[in-house]
Amino acid sequence: MQRIYFDNAATTPLDPRVAEVMMESMRSLYGNPSSIHNEGRTARAAVEHARKQAAELLGASIGEIFFTSGGTESNNMVLKCAVRDLGVTRIISSPLEHHCVLHAADTLQRTGLAERVLVRVDAKGQPDMGHIQSLLKEERAGRTLVSLMLANNEIGTLIDLAEVGSLCKEHGALFHSDTVQAIGYYPFNLEELPVDFITGSAHKFHGPKGVGFVYINSEHTLKPFMDGGAQERNMRGGTENIAGIQGMAAALRLAHEEMDSRRAAIQGIRDYFKSKLEQHFDGLEFNGDPANGHYKLLSVGFPPSPKAELLLLNLDIAGISVSGGSACSSGADAGSHVIHALKGDDPRKTIRFSFSHHNTREEVDKAISQLIKIIPAGQPAG
Repeated sequence: MQRIYFDNAATTPLDPRVAEVMMESMRSLYGNPSSIHNEGRTARAAVEHARKQAAELLGASIGEIFFTSGGTESNNMVLKCAVRDLGVTRIISSPLEHHCVLHAADTLQRTGLAERVLVRVDAKGQPDMGHIQSLLKEERAGRTLVSLMLANNEIGTLIDLAEVGSLCKEHGALFHSDTVQAIGYYPFNLEELPVDFITGSAHKFHGPKGVGFVYINSEHTLKPFMDGGAQERNMRGGTENIAGIQGMAAALRLAHEEMDSRRAAIQGIRDYFKSKLEQHFDGLEFNGDPANGHYKLLSVGFPPSPKAELLLLNLDIAGISVSGGSACSSGADAGSHVIHALKGDDPRKTIRFSFSHHNTREEVDKAISQLIKIIPAGQPAG
């Protein structure tokens, strides 16, 4: 069976060109970047070249990019180090954030290190800017960190980084954005954006798993998050993942070089899929703000019924890979904290379809035909 992969928000296939870069790296760069001999210096030069590439593509300085194991480590690093090193005593976030942010903030509150406050969101998942402003106006001891993701990983809603960042600066607050779903899909110029920290993960833009980065604005000095050595300019102990770092830099470069063509292809597939769903099924609800959200993602609520309840499993059996929410929540179909925050105990069955430039209209047609077999077309799923 030729499977159809519509779960690119969870992870993306490794680009063959990136794989070639990584294979060559593993063959030739066996030295430890911390060693002072020739092999070590060669490995160090490769890491720093990758750092320079990433910094240039993101509009940052070389000294502001630190390599990590991915988005979860990067987000934990920002929140926990900001509390420890920058005097943060309150974190303002939203109930729609990735669990690595929500759970990190929960841990800080549970241990008495910082207060966690959740900002209100509207039906589309947009944060209430008036509520954020009122919270920032409150007089209190210590600093405030606002942590809001740029592109929601489950419903695709996009926030305005410049608007939120400017509001934070106006009130002397720090601003962190989990940009894991947006890196490689939208252009960034961090020299101009009013953000203090952003994070990225290579496997979301056709790079390898297990490698990511954190951007730390040069105005801030954090102490090491992981102790053990002087790697990453004393910020993260542990021998660098050279092949992964080079692979991420290559994937990021390709994503930027091909950004316009990829976006046109992905958005075309997503819009075609949406139109086919609307043509064949009644009673659907599209979560978030599809018209203005991330172009790779479509979150669909199917009306409740026994057939809809097993939709995720039946699609998988039919050779179609999708998800019900964040891939990091559970190996089981455990439901979505994002949908619950927006709609409470919604009886609808939510399926997240997410696309890449590798997907085709033929795949969409096959997926629709399988959906019709599972849920009869032309009538509500109930």
